[in-house]
Amino acid sequence: MRIGRCTPVQKSHRVEARGSKGRKTWVKVPLASTRRHAYRSMPGSPPESPTIQPVRAPTPWEDFPDNAYKPDQGSFMPLQLPKTMASSCHIIQSQNDYLRQWLPRQQSYLHHLLDREAPPEDRRCIVCEQDGVYKCQDCLGEPLYCTGCCRSQHHHNPFHWISQWNGQFFEQSCLAQAGLVIHLGHDGKQCPALADRWDLFEGDEHEDQLEPEDLPFVSGPEFQPKENTMVIIDKSGVHRLEIRCCDCPNALSPDIQMFRHGFFPASFNRPKTAFTFRVLDDFLLDNLECGTSAMNYYSKLRRMTSSMFPHLVPDRYRELMRVARQWRQLKTMKWHGFGHRSDIPSTGELALFCPACPQPGINVLVAGDESLDDWKYTRSFVMDGNFKAEHLHPIKPFDEVWLSDGLGFMVGKDRYKMHLAEAADMVEKSSCNNHRAVNQANAARHKLESTGIGGVACARHGCFVPHSMVDFQKGERQMNMDYALCEAARHNMEGISRAVTFYDINCQYNKHFRARVDASRFLEMTQDLTIIPGIGLWHVHGHQDSCYVRYASNFIEGIGRIDGEIMETLWARLNLISPAARGMSSPHRQECLDYQMNDSNFCKMIRMKRTLCRKYKLAMNGITKTRERRAQSSRLNDPEAMDEYETGMLEKLKRAKGL
Repeated sequence: MRIGRCTPVQKSHRVEARGSKGRKTWVKVPLASTRRHAYRSMPGSPPESPTIQPVRAPTPWEDFPDNAYKPDQGSFMPLQLPKTMASSCHIIQSQNDYLRQWLPRQQSYLHHLLDREAPPEDRRCIVCEQDGVYKCQDCLGEPLYCTGCCRSQHHHNPFHWISQWNGQFFEQSCLAQAGLVIHLGHDGKQCPALADRWDLFEGDEHEDQLEPEDLPFVSGPEFQPKENTMVIIDKSGVHRLEIRCCDCPNALSPDIQMFRHGFFPASFNRPKTAFTFRVLDDFLLDNLECGTSAMNYYSKLRRMTSSMFPHLVPDRYRELMRVARQWRQLKTMKWHGFGHRSDIPSTGELALFCPACPQPGINVLVAGDESLDDWKYTRSFVMDGNFKAEHLHPIKPFDEVWLSDGLGFMVGKDRYKMHLAEAADMVEKSSCNNHRAVNQANAARHKLESTGIGGVACARHGCFVPHSMVDFQKGERQMNMDYALCEAARHNMEGISRAVTFYDINCQYNKHFRARVDASRFLEMTQDLTIIPGIGLWHVHGHQDSCYVRYASNFIEGIGRIDGEIMETLWARLNLISPAARGMSSPHRQECLDYQMNDSNFCKMIRMKRTLCRKYKLAMNGITKTRERRAQSSRLNDPEAMDEYETGMLEKLKRAKGL
């Protein structure tokens, strides 16, 4: 009897679950690759031989029809997959598959989108069932309200946008036209001592005046300022609302009352403009993650307010830049605990640093006969420059206000300028290959106050060192990097006697470093600190062969596995805001750079656990492989070496299993 052609399970494929760490994905596996085939013998057809002929490559899954079995295929029926297993097989769809499914529904979606523009047939208020004239665009479902219910329902949501039914369509309106008034104090109720005439808005800020030819000729929002209203900027747009402060005898000043209710006033005597805390937080986050400038962000708010006439929305771009600086300073001081302290921050105290680098008194407690001279307490630094962070000459340098000079990552301006004035500007020719950082160190650009920035970060974890970032006046000169390295060596390093520094041109830079430090009044570094120079593993291959042996991290004792190039990855986040910071004032630029570097260190901290655990597992696997190779190589001279290795591995497995 002839044996028919074998038929694989489930149309030449097998469905199996694959994945790791508890995540499973159902995939289709050709049975030819697994060498597994199932057969079901028909009655009266015993096999002639256990030998099975080779099976040709299975047909692709997509080419199989719904019923792949044909009567002339032989004496075997395909083994069907159970329904429970078939239903549990989830086929992953791509985004294009979802687009193809949506195309037939496109007209239906468009119809319902237009249907939302019309009011319901009865047009009733959802609260009191009276005549509904206002539709809230921000409430869920865009419900209809009468005037009284619209005012009461938005008592705690004053920044929703509403539209009013004019008999033909819904036209844009605002809650101020519905009579909404924000009362500060007394749980949102009107102050009993409030006078009939309220002069809060007289004076302090200029008023917006629009020319008649600028006003639109079509129906739309009223752009002329209303009496007793304030311009309030929120995430949802620019609003005009009436705010009334408490007028009791013991009441706080109007600006403090507004601040305690979540409004940051643009002025302090009789404010007319305020920013909500939400919009300030949103702007700082957009600036961090997307590099959004204040001008682009406020332009977005104006278009959210009026998509047709954004140029008629009040312009508060300058106020946003100033208030964002104040808000950034307050948040930074709060995060670093100065809201509970009476003293003011000192050098570098408004900056986070690496929690894993050894810092005596913070994360290092020496006990017994242990000393900080041990190799595991060695600090590793990486130095580099970034010429994307340029800065133009300020227009009015005499009229600048510094909020955090030297309190973050950028060094203090006064002492740094005195160091530059006294330091000798030495022009050295490279004794190694022609490196651009050496040959262009004195290249000046007269239109720029700063040609870039340079600084120091920890080489192992990639965290910027507080108060160690400097501005370049020409190129990447030694006097700039000397100041940065000396400031980094003073940050929480009491008692540490070794530091490894990675720098692209360390073969040239480190020659006379100690002599330059001793000759300067503004460079300080303890004599007990030994500086071990190194060059990153990527840059070292651009040096002479002798530099590789002397400065590559592979040959530095106690440094471990480190490439010394991590600072190149840190500049990417700073380059996100460098174009916007190029034309800022010097204090504003320094605050933006400090805030960006502080956020970079924060992101390193919250993700460090996963990174360190991964590196620890790799290190332990490396130790195991090293011990095995050592035992294999020495067993010829010492036959017991392999036995000791195997005994140690068994004990390790028992400890892991808790035996």
